[in-house]
Amino acid sequence: MDELVAFLGENGFTTDQQEAIGRQFHRRELKKGDLFLQEGQISQQLGFVEKGLFHYFCNRNGDEITSYTAGPGDFLVSLSSFLRQRPARETIRALTDSVVWAIHKRGFDQLRRDAPPFEAFYVGVLEEQIVCIEDSRFNLLTLTAEERYQKLLEEEPNLLQEVPLQYLASILGVTPRHLSRIRGHIR
Repeated sequence: MDELVAFLGENGFTTDQQEAIGRQFHRRELKKGDLFLQEGQISQQLGFVEKGLFHYFCNRNGDEITSYTAGPGDFLVSLSSFLRQRPARETIRALTDSVVWAIHKRGFDQLRRDAPPFEAFYVGVLEEQIVCIEDSRFNLLTLTAEERYQKLLEEEPNLLQEVPLQYLASILGVTPRHLSRIRGHIR
């Protein structure tokens, strides 16, 4: 919980607010391969990753299509499912043994109602997610696969060491074979 409390402190919450918010979260340990959320389920939890790596994916015609990865300091949630209480369109799976601090939807909604600083924080997190989604969409539409890989090298080089090739390829919108060619060309 230390990482979650530190994260809250870095985002302007007082010690009392950090403790009150922290009490709403519970620790979840996930082993490599465990699911945080299954496609089709309604998301009832939002998680803060203390340790580990996750990927978001959907199954289409027997293929896993990875859309996103999350690591320490990131939040885990299928936003549309969590906010609208609709079936999730993606699965969130642990790629490594992981520790997540999760809050149930009821506790989350209560914090939003009862703690104005939490509501403001929440809006900031949503804005950041919207910008990330927009950037990702823009990059997928306007950059070549090589340019997207180069951007990944520059902005998130740790992913190249931590995320299996087939998931990186999916995020970049190419096949693993094409990604191998790109990597060989750029080196």
